[in-house]
Amino acid sequence: MLDEAIQRYGRRLYGLCRSLCPNPADAEDLYQDTWLRVLRSLDHYQPERDFMPWLTQICVNTYRSTLRRLARLPLLDFSSAEEQDRTLNAIPAPEQPDYSPLYDAVSKLPEKLRITVILFYFQDLDLTATANALQIPVGTVKSRLNKARKLLKEVLTDGTALPF
Repeated sequence: MLDEAIQRYGRRLYGLCRSLCPNPADAEDLYQDTWLRVLRSLDHYQPERDFMPWLTQICVNTYRSTLRRLARLPLLDFSSAEEQDRTLNAIPAPEQPDYSPLYDAVSKLPEKLRITVILFYFQDLDLTATANALQIPVGTVKSRLNKARKLLKEVLTDGTALPF
């Protein structure tokens, strides 16, 4: 049961973990901790309920527990509010990744591939939902995604213009 759940929901859960934790190592820890809690709580899962909302709830609660635990740890001891403000303002904001080359490359894909990529990756539809939206077989969705990934990989690693 758990292996099937990890196969089915693992990518989505990891995306949620990455959204909650900007640091990849923290996101991986949260991902692992969530699956451990799922394993411990599996006997409380009600099969008539959807699994993903239950999994999401466990992940968010795990994240909150981690934050509460970290908040109790005195990492920095400030003698005044001014010192705290000065120190915290001196910390540079994390740099946001620039995805514009990826978005540009996706926008230049052939329409069939572009729409499939947008539905699957950006709209977070699964293979079946993407196939239903496009009124094509699931195998065709897989094929288009594979072809799009190959094209995007070539373009983004070479830095050359899209050849189509």
